[in-house]
Amino acid sequence: MADGNDFKAKVTSLLDTPNTTSSYDKDDIEKNKVLCIFAYLSWLVIIPILAAKDSKFAKFHSNQGLVLFLVSLVWGVIYGVLAFILHFIPVLGAILIALLSLVHLVYLALIILGIVNVLNGEAKELPIIGKIRILK
Repeated sequence: MADGNDFKAKVTSLLDTPNTTSSYDKDDIEKNKVLCIFAYLSWLVIIPILAAKDSKFAKFHSNQGLVLFLVSLVWGVIYGVLAFILHFIPVLGAILIALLSLVHLVYLALIILGIVNVLNGEAKELPIIGKIRILK
């Protein structure tokens, strides 16, 4: 049986993503922090993409936010289809739909983590999706 230390180690390794803050200009970070928060607020990711085109820091967080937004859209479609199918199965279907809904908590946690990274002035990849690059 796994103990609490194994779980803690796995969570720690999941959250230990690359931090490339040292390769960003401090003035760029300070100037664009507020704009970068929008990157994690769903479709508002368009604001830092358009308003801070020349900011390397904004581009990093816009990419993270855009990937998160697109993943949430794909998950929304998958969830909708599965929920529709599962609602025909009494009791078990409701339980499975509730379990699938927990993915929304992961999404919320990633939004919060991204915003915390921005407020700390860090260019740190989000867990799970952080390596995906859309904006170059």
